[in-house]
Amino acid sequence: MTDKDAYTKKLEAQMKEWQANIDKMRAQAEKAQADAQVQYEEQLKDLRAKRDEMQAKLDELQRNQSAAWNDVKAGADKAWDDMSKAMQDAWKRFS
Repeated sequence: MTDKDAYTKKLEAQMKEWQANIDKMRAQAEKAQADAQVQYEEQLKDLRAKRDEMQAKLDELQRNQSAAWNDVKAGADKAWDDMSKAMQDAWKRFS
């Protein structure tokens, strides 16, 4: 397995975990009072946008040839960090 393949598999697994967390937060938001729901929905909207950005980077990484993958990986790493931070912040608010 190449570094690119390993990295791609790692991203795919993390994307699944993030999606599961977003689904859990969505369930919590549905149970919340009306005023809290607005805050939860805004947070979920932000998480979905970051998830979509991360998915786009993953798709780009999978499409690129080996020579360009380091450049794409740098963008994916940035999106990964952004998504991780957003997820941590969201859990703090949902807890």
